[in-house]
Amino acid sequence: MTILDRYILKRYLVTFSVMLLLFIPIGIMVHLSEQFNKMQDNDAPVDEILMYLGNFSIYIGSMLLPIFLFLSVIFFTSKLASNTEIVAMLSSGISYGRFLRPYIIGAVIVAIFMLLMGMFIVPNASKGFNEFKFKYLKKGKQDRVTENIFNQLNANDFIYVSRFDPARDIGYNFSMEHFSDDNVLGYKLSAANIRWIPADSTYRLTSYVKRTLKGDTEILETKRRLDTIFPFKINDLTPVSYVAETKNLFELNEFIEVQKSKGASNINTYILVKYKRWALPVTAFILTLIAVAVSSQKRRGGMGVNLAFGILVAFVYIFFDRVFGTLAEQSGFSPLLAVIVPNVLFGFLAFYLLQKAKR
Repeated sequence: MTILDRYILKRYLVTFSVMLLLFIPIGIMVHLSEQFNKMQDNDAPVDEILMYLGNFSIYIGSMLLPIFLFLSVIFFTSKLASNTEIVAMLSSGISYGRFLRPYIIGAVIVAIFMLLMGMFIVPNASKGFNEFKFKYLKKGKQDRVTENIFNQLNANDFIYVSRFDPARDIGYNFSMEHFSDDNVLGYKLSAANIRWIPADSTYRLTSYVKRTLKGDTEILETKRRLDTIFPFKINDLTPVSYVAETKNLFELNEFIEVQKSKGASNINTYILVKYKRWALPVTAFILTLIAVAVSSQKRRGGMGVNLAFGILVAFVYIFFDRVFGTLAEQSGFSPLLAVIVPNVLFGFLAFYLLQKAKR
């Protein structure tokens, strides 16, 4: 690595770090000023607030990392261009591709950082962030579906609950049907309610009824109360809406496979979260190339024009990401394509801008 490489790479990483250190605390203060009254009204403890703000900084920071990277590259590269340093570098015989090398190295470092954050650190912060939000900031609002819950446990077992109370771990009008491999009903369980008993790790069924079918014979079993076990967790009846965000790489892969086996209707939402995590490093490269191509030329408007263009591109990128993400979640559009299409479009934009910058 030459002196030039070290010089640009240092500016790349330092500017990106300073951008994070400047804007994340500002974001925390703005968010705290907006939500403090709700925290106070709902008697949120100070230690939980501090933990929430820490999780908030990681959660929001991870979402904005590509944008911070993009703007930081535009900022310091525009300064290099305005000081005619880039002209001097290219006039010395260095090709534009060679000039890009320290930027690529920087993008690799940031991409690895983003990948590790997204796979293992952000999920835990997301869990704490969302739990606090629904406990104190959106108190009374549901973080999951609680009415008319139908769930397929496996190929043979199906359960239904008319209403679920997550605060008390209790479901009402519970029923479970077991079918044989040739789709013949074997038995059906029903109860007025099903409650999870954590002390015994069992389920308590009230007004329990079991109907077993053997040929033309029906065997009826009733009990006022029955403590038993089932091959599912009480929260599996209706996972929280943000459940995929709270799982690391290995937990998310396992969770998706389980949901596929159950035939979950919102499986695309979980798969989309997985693909977006893998796409973050690619996004870092694409945005870096666009930022360099835009800001490496000295312009009459200076850094202001470059930053204005950068903000515009950032908003367009977020728009495309949201649109295709919504399509994947709501209309059955492929989650893989929802992640690939925006990156391909911006990849073509990066290629075009680089070719234009070389000329």
